[in-house]
Amino acid sequence: MKAPARFWDFNKDISGCGVFGVLHKKRGPIGGDMPIKAMCTMHDRGNGQGGGFAAYGIYPEFKDCYAFHMLCETQEGLDNAEAVIKTFFDIKESQPIPTRRTLAIKNPPIVWRFFLTPKADRPKWKDATEADYIVSVVMHINKDVKDAFVLSSGKDMGAFKGVGFPEDIADFFRLDEYKGYIWTGHNRFPTNSQAWWGGAHPFTLLDWAIVHNGEISSYGINRRYLAQHDYLCTLHTDTEVVAYLLDMLTRKHKLSLRMASYIFAPPFWDEIDRMPLAQQEAFRALRMVYGPAMLNGPFAILVTNNTTMMGLNDRVKLRPLLVAEKDDMVFMSSEESSIREVQRDLDRIWAPKAGEPVIAEVEA
Repeated sequence: MKAPARFWDFNKDISGCGVFGVLHKKRGPIGGDMPIKAMCTMHDRGNGQGGGFAAYGIYPEFKDCYAFHMLCETQEGLDNAEAVIKTFFDIKESQPIPTRRTLAIKNPPIVWRFFLTPKADRPKWKDATEADYIVSVVMHINKDVKDAFVLSSGKDMGAFKGVGFPEDIADFFRLDEYKGYIWTGHNRFPTNSQAWWGGAHPFTLLDWAIVHNGEISSYGINRRYLAQHDYLCTLHTDTEVVAYLLDMLTRKHKLSLRMASYIFAPPFWDEIDRMPLAQQEAFRALRMVYGPAMLNGPFAILVTNNTTMMGLNDRVKLRPLLVAEKDDMVFMSSEESSIREVQRDLDRIWAPKAGEPVIAEVEA
C-alpha cells in the first residue's frame, strides 16, 4: 500500500500537546521560571494555538479568599460579570491581572481577578454547601453572562492561559514574577476544537486544575452525564469534563482520588476476571455505577489541587508520561528532556504503567 499523496499535509499530530508539573512536598517556593523553562523545551509539541499554567500558593495575602480569574471579551462582559459577583460575594479586592505587552500576543481579551468571600446572607442557593455555592455561581456566569468566563475559582491559586505558545502566555501574564509550591503547564496542539482563550488548558473548578495531552473521545457521554448532576460544559473543549467529574466524584461522592482514577481508566474486563474475588466485585461495581464517567481515548493528564498532583495515562498508554523525584520535589511531564532542563540530577525517574495513577502530596 502506498502512502497517500502529499501525506505531509495531514494536519493532525497524534502525539501533540505537552504537559509538565512540579510539586514541592514541603510547600517550598518554586519560581515561575522553572515551569516556563520546562515548557520551552517542549515548544514543538504545540503549534501556538494554546498555552497555559496553573499555580498554587501564589496569593498568600488573600489565601482565605476565592480567587476568580476572569476572561472577558468585552468591557460590558466584565461589567455584567462583576454585577453577578457582587450579588453573591463580598469583594475584598478587584484588579486587572498584571500583564505585559508582548509582540506574540495580539488583541488579548480583558483579564481580571476578584478576591471574594461568599455573602453571609446568601441570596440564592442558601442551603448549598459553600463549595456547591461557588460552583453554582461559576456555572451561572459561564452559561448566562455574555462574553465572560471564569478561568479559575480556587483559593490561593490561579490559572493563566490563552492562545499562544506557553512561553508567550507566561511572558504576557508575567509568570516569572510569581512563586508557588505546585505548578502545571500545557502546550496545546488542538485537533478537534477551535483555538480560543477559554479553550486553552488548564481547565479548573474550585481548587482543581487539569492539563491534558490527547483527546477524550467519550466527551459526549461524559458531558450528558455531568448535565444530570448540574455541571454545564460551556468551554467547548473535551478536557473540561475531567475537572467537573473530579469535583463530582471526590467532593460530592466522597471517593478518593485513586478511586476516581480507576473510574477514569478502569482495568479491562479480562483483567478484572483475573483479580481476587473482592477486587473483582469492587471494580465491577465501579464500572456499573460510573460507566458514563469513564474516559475513552488516548490521554495523559495531570490533575492538581492545593495539596496534590496526580498523573494518569489511558488504559493502553497511548500518550507519554514520565515521573521523577529529587529530594522534596516531584516532577511529571510528557518528556524527560523538560524535567532534565530544570533538574539535571534526579533521584529517580520512571514511566508509570497504563492506567496506574501516580499521586504526590504535600506534607501536612
